Amino acid sequence: MNERTLRVLEFQKIKDQLITYAESTLGKEWVEKIRPSTVYEKIVTWQKETHEATSLILQRGSISLGGVHDLSYHLKRADIGSFLYPGQLLEVTDTLRAARRTKSFIKEAREGENKFSIIEGYVSSLFTFKSIEDRINECIVGENEISDHASFALKNIRRSIESKNSAIRNRLNSIIASSQNQKFLQDAIITIRQDRYVVPIKQEYRGNFPGLIHDQSSSGATLFIEPMAIVELNNALKELKLKEKVEIERILSELTALIGEKMQEIKSNQKILAILDFIFAKGKLAVKMNAVEPEMNKNGFIRIKNGRHPLLDQKTVVPTNIWIGDAFNTLMITGPNTGGKTVTLKTVGLLTLMAQAGLHVPADHETKLSVFEKVFADIGDEQSIEQSLSTFSSHMTNIVEILSDIDSNSLVLLDELGAGTDPTEGAALAIAILDHLYTLGVRTIATTHYTELKQFALTAKGVENASVEFNVETLSPTYKLLIGVPGKSNAFDISKRLGLSEYIIEKSRVLISREDIAFEDILTRIEKDKKIAEEERDEAVKLKLMIQSQKNEYDKKNEKLAIQRDKVLKEAREEARRLLKNAKVEADKIIKELRDLSKEQDEKDRNRKIEEARSGLKGKLNEMEEDLGINMDVAINTKPPKNLKVGDTVIILNLNQKGNVVSKPNANGDLTVQVGIMKVNVNIKNLRLEREEKENIQKTGMGKIAKNKAQSIRTSIDLRGQTLEEALLDTDKYLDDAYIAGLKEVTVIHGKGTGILREGIKKELKSHKHVKSFRDGAYGEGGTGVTIVELK
Repeated sequence: MNERTLRVLEFQKIKDQLITYAESTLGKEWVEKIRPSTVYEKIVTWQKETHEATSLILQRGSISLGGVHDLSYHLKRADIGSFLYPGQLLEVTDTLRAARRTKSFIKEAREGENKFSIIEGYVSSLFTFKSIEDRINECIVGENEISDHASFALKNIRRSIESKNSAIRNRLNSIIASSQNQKFLQDAIITIRQDRYVVPIKQEYRGNFPGLIHDQSSSGATLFIEPMAIVELNNALKELKLKEKVEIERILSELTALIGEKMQEIKSNQKILAILDFIFAKGKLAVKMNAVEPEMNKNGFIRIKNGRHPLLDQKTVVPTNIWIGDAFNTLMITGPNTGGKTVTLKTVGLLTLMAQAGLHVPADHETKLSVFEKVFADIGDEQSIEQSLSTFSSHMTNIVEILSDIDSNSLVLLDELGAGTDPTEGAALAIAILDHLYTLGVRTIATTHYTELKQFALTAKGVENASVEFNVETLSPTYKLLIGVPGKSNAFDISKRLGLSEYIIEKSRVLISREDIAFEDILTRIEKDKKIAEEERDEAVKLKLMIQSQKNEYDKKNEKLAIQRDKVLKEAREEARRLLKNAKVEADKIIKELRDLSKEQDEKDRNRKIEEARSGLKGKLNEMEEDLGINMDVAINTKPPKNLKVGDTVIILNLNQKGNVVSKPNANGDLTVQVGIMKVNVNIKNLRLEREEKENIQKTGMGKIAKNKAQSIRTSIDLRGQTLEEALLDTDKYLDDAYIAGLKEVTVIHGKGTGILREGIKKELKSHKHVKSFRDGAYGEGGTGVTIVELK
């Protein structure tokens, strides 16, 4: 693709926008390499992958790939047998976690066969190593800190270090608390110099305090002395720390070896995640621009529907409709300055480049764009004092280069063709250039002010006129492109509106030929008639759409009512059949019991049995009442309600639907009832007042939930690699589960990093309903990389 065209059409600014949506450095590198392609199949595939990413973002939200790191250096160290530092190991786990989350995200988003076939193809090639992630996270709790749980040996060593530290501090506390040592001390404090515990002694008492000097203050008045009483203890502590260092290096080597075993798979993951980051960046840009996937073709046909220049404010830019390559191959755009001719050229060119780079374009659906082998643009004035180039020379130099490199499958955009020289000669040159390009089959869009070029477009085969609309009354352009109508420069009208003398304007009209005047008048009438026709057409389309919308709404409501009526009737029949069957069974049972009672002699016992049968029948009726879902009294009561008021809740018997009274009954008993979104006209005889029933209190099964939570809940949650928003959601759910499970203390692992995640989590904990208190982790617990939470 021509480099000057990319520069003139400002394709780099589109890349600059795109790069802001790539989350990883690897994804940004892919953006930097993006260029328009000329291979149709490749472009179609790029467009499809962008479409898939856009659909996923709109349906499920964007997946976070910010945890993807460039692991090239890490893998080299693993390959040569060296070990990685804790921070580097955490970058590996972040990348592995990103791969696992991406697979999970796509799995959940999959709703049909091959719906996201390209992205699914990439994701299916990702490897997941949950065991490596867990092992690293178990061992590493911060950028520079190893967990006590990394190994049994490390845990024992650190316990010994803690014990030795306590012994040294106790001994030192007794030394500085001694009354005989008080006068020797500069301050009654314990400090550390050269990794050994010391106390500050005044210079003049050096000989009175036995010990080893490790440092002195800048003034020389204070010496930092290690008392002889703790030298052996400090030596023992030093040995323990050396053992700790050796054990940590062993653990790091072990973890690095796990990564080295899967080096090729991790390299593959890194490449795929970079591609996915790039694809989703394209999707995010498309969503931001409200862009669509254009229909690509190879026959040079362009049809842009409501296209918007992507570098202009999308809220104020006026959409343009333009087409070329079907009935005509050359489009001549005319009209006044600042009317939008150049923006139209740049819109066509930039949207073509974006489409051929696999990006969606800011336009409406049914936009069609062609794949061109070459795109050329001569837009703007590049006159140069150093090169002694005038405006005309500059344009002509560019055109000469274009004509020497042109082929039939090219798109050429020419701004102010033939300008900067004698109008007659400039117009003749422009006509010859356009005719040559048409003969070669090139798609050409050019702008001009020359009347000769407007006349050429009216008579030449395969050439069409177009104009940018201008409102003479307001002296402002409308930026609408009118294809099929040549434009006026409106020089006389604009000058008159600006206050130029009528005498001068009339003299100017005399100086141009009658043919030119007649031609301009015809253009004015054509433009006016077309504008009126378009307004009437738009009004007719608007009315047609309104009527169609009302008809569709009516049909939907009618269909919904029919479905609802059939459903109610069917349910009523089935319920009636069930009730009759149950009633018959109960009646037979009661008759049998009464017959058996008639044989008994004891009247008192017989009456008792009858009462029991009556109670049983009443119980069955209550069960039927609950099954029907309405109060039995309503069903039994056959009298219409009296003194209905607006707002009363009633039941429409024939629909078995609840509603609210909107209007009082008239003389005939007719009224209106609101049922959902519908208003129904009914007679009062078809209504019954609803009686409120007490709701049954259902057992919640809380004990069972708590038991399940207690069996599965962990005492810590790892939030590293998440965004703050994700971390807050996961923390809130985890604290709820931990509270239900009865845990008293839990650990939130957020790492150190920039501190954003840590501060956000602490802010959430301050106001959480289940949190009693919280603190930073102590030595060996993870330090500031974790927060210990006490639950209520």
